[in-house]
Amino acid sequence: MSYIKVWLHFVWSTKDRKPFLTNDIRQKVFRHIRKNAREKGIFIDFINGYVEHAHCLISLGSDQTIEKIMQLIKGESSFWINKNGLCKEKFHWQDDYFVVSVSENVVDNVREYIKNQEVHHQSKSFDDEFENFLKRAGFKDF
Repeated sequence: MSYIKVWLHFVWSTKDRKPFLTNDIRQKVFRHIRKNAREKGIFIDFINGYVEHAHCLISLGSDQTIEKIMQLIKGESSFWINKNGLCKEKFHWQDDYFVVSVSENVVDNVREYIKNQEVHHQSKSFDDEFENFLKRAGFKDF
């Protein structure tokens, strides 16, 4: 038997960063994403976000790719949101996303960070948060 544990922190936003994910909608969407992911064999350890974005801590399976996971999560959830009329206008996720690996020794810290999104974004915008992610991961030189 093979033993695999690859932790990934996914972050993605609504198209044009529109604040569609109000409290009630956000919780419904995240519950649905978790349920759908389970059915597709995607292990979501933790999911949360704020009005215009989502964070997800996922343990990658041996036959899964980052691209396929994002396709399954974002594509199916936007279809579900629109089918159920959760938003007044057509809902879309942004095409781009951010993914970074997470060391086993900081998984608890990432869970806490994702858990506290509402509090975190009282003092920091998603744009600032995203720029900081890119900088810390070495994607951008400032």
